[in-house]
Amino acid sequence: MARNYSASEVRNLQRTYQDLYARFRQLDSLAERIVGEIHSACAKIAGDDSMAILETISVDELNREKKGVRVKLLHDAGLHTIADLLRANPFQISSINGISPEGAQEIKRAAAAIAETAQKGAKIRLSADDKNPRSTALVTALCKYKRMMPALNAAAQFRAYFDSALTQAIEAAKPAAGSIRWMFASSATKAEADSACATLTQILSQENLAPVNEAIQNAQRFTYTTAKDAWDDFSRDSITYVNLLETVEPDRVGSGEGIYGLPEDLAQTVADVALDLTGLRCTLRRYQEWGVKYAVAQRRILLGDEMGLGKTVQAIAAMVHLRNQGAAHFAVVCPASVLTNWCREIAKHSDLSVFKVHGSGKETAMRDWISNGGVAVTTYETTAAIELPVNLKLTMLTVDEAHYIKNPSAQRTVNVKRLCARAERLLFMTGTALENRVGEMATLIEILNPDIAREIHPMLSLSSAPRFREAVAPVYYRRKREDVLTELPELVESCEWCDLLPKEKQIYREAIAEQNFMAARRVSWNVDDPADSSKARRLLEIVEDAREQERKVLIFSFFLGTVSKIAEMLGDSCMEPITGSVAPNRRQEIIDEFDKAPAGASLVAQIQSGGTGLNIQSASVVIMCEPQLKPSIENQAISRAYRMGQARSVLVYRLLCDDTVDERIMDILKAKQKEFDAFADESKAAEDTLELDNASIAAIMQAEQKSQETSAT
Repeated sequence: MARNYSASEVRNLQRTYQDLYARFRQLDSLAERIVGEIHSACAKIAGDDSMAILETISVDELNREKKGVRVKLLHDAGLHTIADLLRANPFQISSINGISPEGAQEIKRAAAAIAETAQKGAKIRLSADDKNPRSTALVTALCKYKRMMPALNAAAQFRAYFDSALTQAIEAAKPAAGSIRWMFASSATKAEADSACATLTQILSQENLAPVNEAIQNAQRFTYTTAKDAWDDFSRDSITYVNLLETVEPDRVGSGEGIYGLPEDLAQTVADVALDLTGLRCTLRRYQEWGVKYAVAQRRILLGDEMGLGKTVQAIAAMVHLRNQGAAHFAVVCPASVLTNWCREIAKHSDLSVFKVHGSGKETAMRDWISNGGVAVTTYETTAAIELPVNLKLTMLTVDEAHYIKNPSAQRTVNVKRLCARAERLLFMTGTALENRVGEMATLIEILNPDIAREIHPMLSLSSAPRFREAVAPVYYRRKREDVLTELPELVESCEWCDLLPKEKQIYREAIAEQNFMAARRVSWNVDDPADSSKARRLLEIVEDAREQERKVLIFSFFLGTVSKIAEMLGDSCMEPITGSVAPNRRQEIIDEFDKAPAGASLVAQIQSGGTGLNIQSASVVIMCEPQLKPSIENQAISRAYRMGQARSVLVYRLLCDDTVDERIMDILKAKQKEFDAFADESKAAEDTLELDNASIAAIMQAEQKSQETSAT
């Protein structure tokens, strides 16, 4: 058989193949090196953190298991903590009278074991406000890895193709690489070798190799990244950095618990779900992916993740997965205040079509949704006007802020339940802890799974018991922020006490004399000129400090007059205020403008309007103009900024006036918290039950009036 490829041509093909795989191996080594830098940086940070912990652990801990260590001798020698022992060498310890060299070695081993345990449990928390050498090394390594990732993924796809296409061809072509071997090969072998050479020539063409070489070069290009570039990129996209860190070092981020609190058999069911998230335009955190799997596996659930953990994205991801399995029609019911936000989030994070079924265009949007499929987003009020065609199959209904339908007799509950009856799957969502509101929980579970509702009814008084939690686990799932967002930067809260100036003191006294509680609550903000307001002066100082630190500021007040006064006082650096009269879609536009505004910008809002449903991670300073009568309202407002994606520490300032109702409100709420803690398991639900009632308000005003009378005499 005549040969179509000379031996030299075949050897060139072999060299091209070998060169290609040499570049693939170089890329593997490069990726391993960057991953090694991440591991090394994490180990150093964990070592520093664990050493700080070990500084607080007494050497007495060595005898927890009654090992007979003579800890008094260690104390007498000045070795008081496990950290002291780690810094000391065995000779120093054995030189202590009464401790042998063997005993010193045993002490060192025991101290090292404690240190290893502490280091394993250390979590990584990155903040753009703490750019120390250790965290800078980690952020820089993560930045390299992030920028390399598209090229690495592209190269991996090429390699998978070449592996499958070339493995057999390169082996079959070997007889054609030498004259002697070719001479003695059978006709069948020659034919196979000739065919393999044709395959190699086609696959290893310059045209095919060009994108491979480009991917490899792109990956190599990012091996150098400056610390400044890395921190700047981290500040813009901290979520991706945390996701990468969680991929490389899963135990350094989040709870480190794979099943997130579920019973083992249920956790296995959830783990077995294989998600198809093609069309999802964001990367899920590990705990979020687990939440999506839980929703898919259990079909009708109440997702109670705490505010800031991304319940909306989990709902969108569940819809994307179900769409990829052939489903077409989804619906979301939500409060009007977050309607626009839902529509924007669906469009931003997925390729799902979204239809706003609300307002004057709701009939047209409804027809388009019925015809084309996608996600219909509507409000509780609009559900009264929604009638689904008899043959329409609603795959999943998501009900946001599901506690809105806690009252079975309310019309909106009736309307939503009517839609629930038409849905194959239900995803109820609420950030409000329901463990201490078991009546509401039971009402919602009754809609989702009547069998479980009947099972838990006799146990409603034991909501904190393990048996109750296990009973509701198939339908109710809640993760707390501190359990899964250990990487969040620090939250620093401070009370800023202000002394009343003469004019505001006079106005305050008049409010107390008239027993006008709401006027008294506006203390310091009800003067005509901000120059006469002690709180206004302090607010301006905080805003100026924030500007110098290149931070943005969120300012909350209950009172519309206070909001207007502050916006006017701050002038051009302040965005349009968010108040109850601002339409929901305009609120989101204001947030978008605030996100794009330069550092030092401020946004002022009524706490009832801007404190829920909006994500404002671009702000890292929060100012409360007066104490709220319900602490959970404050916490919801703070959570607008202190949530996943926040790259900086969040500074919370509460403006308070000394010797006024501010002080008495704070004292009463603290006392109520202590009472609750004495009888209830610690929970965010505790704060939801804390609120000043009329009796407390009356007592505050009486005490203030008496105080004013005493000071006047």
